[in-house]
Amino acid sequence: MAPPKSRAAVVYFDGGCPVCAREIALYRRADSGDRVQWLDISPADAPACAPDLDRATAMARLHVRDEQGRLHVGGPAFLVLWRALPRWRRWTRWLDNAAGRLLLSAGYAVFLRLRRLWRGAGRWPA
Repeated sequence: MAPPKSRAAVVYFDGGCPVCAREIALYRRADSGDRVQWLDISPADAPACAPDLDRATAMARLHVRDEQGRLHVGGPAFLVLWRALPRWRRWTRWLDNAAGRLLLSAGYAVFLRLRRLWRGAGRWPA
């Protein structure tokens, strides 16, 4: 996989997870300005995602790289993604604070537990 090009955000996602794939498809439709680089890291033969992010780590949860090259993981990664998509940006106004990040992280932790059921129990790290 080629290193990501400089854009507002680079999203590393599991296209093999049915729920993840549907959600990413929703975001991609909103990305009319091509503000995000979408990298499906689910194929078994996918090479390392980036020098600082291997496939196994990226498969465990959502990772988004911002335009400065910083990697955001889990719930807070959604803030970076939503900020890059004008139709979703309004959510950051409500959630980009300590309480909002806590809520996002807690909600995402619940999702990750359920996600194992969709992708096969025992295949994902806790």
